[in-house]
Amino acid sequence: MSSILIVEDDPDIKDILKTYLEIERYEIFEVDSINEMTKFLNSNKVDIILLDIMLPDGDSVDILPYIRSKNKNTGIIIISAKNTDRDKIFGIESGADDYITKPFNPREVVARVRALLKRLKNEDEKLQFEDLEIYSNNYTVKYKGKIIDLTAKEFEILYLLAKNNNKIFSRNEIIESIWYDNEYITDRVVDVHISMIRSKIGKNWIKTIRNMGYKFNKKVTD
Repeated sequence: MSSILIVEDDPDIKDILKTYLEIERYEIFEVDSINEMTKFLNSNKVDIILLDIMLPDGDSVDILPYIRSKNKNTGIIIISAKNTDRDKIFGIESGADDYITKPFNPREVVARVRALLKRLKNEDEKLQFEDLEIYSNNYTVKYKGKIIDLTAKEFEILYLLAKNNNKIFSRNEIIESIWYDNEYITDRVVDVHISMIRSKIGKNWIKTIRNMGYKFNKKVTD
């Protein structure tokens, strides 16, 4: 049974989410503050976090990079009344997998949760190119025997390019594959993630194809 943590201080919204998600037979946990969320996650693991931004003890986006670093295999969907493009882009860049604005259709939330769970629970697969190893089941990357600390989105981009190493991916194709064509994801977000991947495993593993996009380089020599 997949588990979901609802982080929301509005009891009505919390009840709506819980009702619809329990119909799908997910195990539901609830907290209503940043402090309660961090305490819960220190001793529990869940598959998905549904995260409100404006909580009684602060703005949850401020702690989102930390939550992401400690829960790399957990999907995070922001559900917030903040609805500007800037808010949505910042939330995604901070580590969220998806962003839903209030008021929302509960069925849309369920659909987004289902889609994210499907992606997170892909069948295990190991890809290896020279000294680079990529494991799909636990989002682990090793280079020269050392574990490389990638965020979930950085891993998904690397895995997408590596698994389809004969294909050039445009930025839009990466957005469609990784963020499900989320309208608030821009080319800049893709470029930032690519830059971060290169800083961690070396710049030669991902090639920039001028006016086209990115391609994985399966033959890298030091």
